[in-house]
Amino acid sequence: MKKIIALFLIASIVSCKNSSEEERIPVEADNGIGDGAGPPQVLSFSENIEEAHNKAAFKMKEAVSFDIQLNFGGSERLKAKLAMNTNSSGIKIEKNNGSTIVFDGSEVAISPDSSATDGARFDIFTWQYFFAMPFKLTDPGTVWEKSSQRKLDSLEYPSSKLTFKSNTGDSPDDWYVVYQDDKSKLLKAAAYIVTFGTDKSKAEENPHAIMYSDYNTVEDVSFATTWSFHNWNEESGLGEKIGEAKISNIQFFQPEENYFQIPENSKEVKK
Repeated sequence: MKKIIALFLIASIVSCKNSSEEERIPVEADNGIGDGAGPPQVLSFSENIEEAHNKAAFKMKEAVSFDIQLNFGGSERLKAKLAMNTNSSGIKIEKNNGSTIVFDGSEVAISPDSSATDGARFDIFTWQYFFAMPFKLTDPGTVWEKSSQRKLDSLEYPSSKLTFKSNTGDSPDDWYVVYQDDKSKLLKAAAYIVTFGTDKSKAEENPHAIMYSDYNTVEDVSFATTWSFHNWNEESGLGEKIGEAKISNIQFFQPEENYFQIPENSKEVKK
């Protein structure tokens, strides 16, 4: 009788998938299953990374802010304070040049209304996503392939490819190849394409990767404070370094009412 119950439980586990449609590997039944004890929890590839970063603690916070200094090709691309709700329902970038970009949950706007809008929509969604990626790997609409070993920087790491269901976010045709540090279990790197403003086939001609390093812990949550950007390909992994970002002054906070509200003297930034 115990064997029948155990086999039934295993079949039930195999038939279930998590919300991101990532394949789960069931554990083998042991002698305790027939006595009413359940099998130990088995984390998927994406859940394992989220747990290492302490997603549970991150999601308990209302909002987080940080300073970012981003350089590409030896030139400053962005210097700003970025704040976001931990569920990304509100995002604000206050640039050092005096302009502010806000996402209020439905619209993107920039102020003052005399500000150039070039790159504003890309900025508001891209840099907060790279920062929060370890906590968004099982968001609704995420689809994962089975994990495998891939070369990154002359070494191989556990990895898996992330794609998205249609109508997920601003650029559902984007994809990522996510690498995990096999010792710390933290996010090691993510190769990606940018389809914003172009088609997928064109974007796939020029994939890049972001490497995460110099991790700091803020209120029990792990954040990378150095990002390096590289050319990338599937066969050999990282190529030439093309940029770097420094992240500092990471703080969780309780935003005031209307903190992420679109200000007056602003104009909408459309797709």
